Amino acid sequence: MEKTWRWFGKKDKITLPMLRQTGVEGIVTALHDIPNGEIWPLEAINDLKQYIESHGLKWSVVESLPVSEAIKYGSPERDQLIENYKVSLANLGKCGVKTVCYNFMPVIDWIRTDLEHKWADGTSSLYYDSTKFAYFDCKILKREGAEKDYTVEELEKLSALDKTITEAEKEQLIDTVIVKTQGFINGNMKEGDRNPVAGFNRLLKLYDGINRNRLRENLRYFLASIMPVCGEWNINMCIHPDDPPRQVLGLPRIVTGEEDIAWLLNAVDNPHNGLTFCAGSLSSGIHNNVPDLAKKFAGRTHFVHLRSADILPNGNFIEAGHLEGRGHLIEVVRIFEKENPSLPFRVDHGRLMLDDKDKGYNPGYSFYGRMFALAQMDGVMATVKDEISKNLIQN
Repeated sequence: MEKTWRWFGKKDKITLPMLRQTGVEGIVTALHDIPNGEIWPLEAINDLKQYIESHGLKWSVVESLPVSEAIKYGSPERDQLIENYKVSLANLGKCGVKTVCYNFMPVIDWIRTDLEHKWADGTSSLYYDSTKFAYFDCKILKREGAEKDYTVEELEKLSALDKTITEAEKEQLIDTVIVKTQGFINGNMKEGDRNPVAGFNRLLKLYDGINRNRLRENLRYFLASIMPVCGEWNINMCIHPDDPPRQVLGLPRIVTGEEDIAWLLNAVDNPHNGLTFCAGSLSSGIHNNVPDLAKKFAGRTHFVHLRSADILPNGNFIEAGHLEGRGHLIEVVRIFEKENPSLPFRVDHGRLMLDDKDKGYNPGYSFYGRMFALAQMDGVMATVKDEISKNLIQN
């Protein structure tokens, strides 16, 4: 498998010369300065590609070419936005960038309530606290009917938190859920927005009346529309699973596990319609057996995210160490090295460690934490390759 790294462009504090020294082979990036829905110009793509190559690396994967909300909820302007998307895909193909990771999650890409959850060894990681998220939904967003989505026990915990939470903690929760984890990825929310709660609620309203079946149909429509361009330029689209893989905020989520993945691959049965296998997102769903999913969908996987999660008895989940947790990454690597060994992979959501903390890195995208995880996965791959080689000799 190809060792890649998510890099946030020329403004990233982690530079390409730094990445060369870590053993990274390919770069995962995007044109982050272009607003969602606008065409990615050929010149801009080629400029970034040449810049990456000038440092002895390659642009392996686009993550992400964002799908506009209007395409997801199916507004009248979606056809024009899809046409723009097709032009961007063709321009990527002309420049030789052939793998595009994207998601179809309404409004919110990924959800955590804590960005620096402390571990006993002094490192910290991302964390999802179900009570805090329920509080955010019911008491901060004040989403109509939100209470019906939670159990009596969850509502009791929410009420207890309401008696102790401070205004500063509320602001931090808003900043974490709405801004910090979203602004650098999908462009819906940005640092400095004056009223992020109102803006977020406006986005939620766009999905009134959009149920699971409607969202599925909108995804099928989008994929069917772009597949001719993907075929012409040999571009592989790989959808990212929902994170976490469950319904949230009254929004439908349609890439949560085996049945969903099978549906979307069959709905547009084209080899260019594939999967980003994110072991971390999938492992945060109690219903998912991650190695089984890897084996089942290896042939339609175009990109792999290697991270792992642990689900706690209270329903919370935490980023586990890369050699631990429900992701079972050793077995996942073993499966992909046997079934689809040329895939690009990147380690994901490394811990904050050493002097990562004060560098201002995007949440989950530390330098030392990811470098440590990459070294672990490099060792796993070397061991697995040795196993495969010995088995071939013996057989």
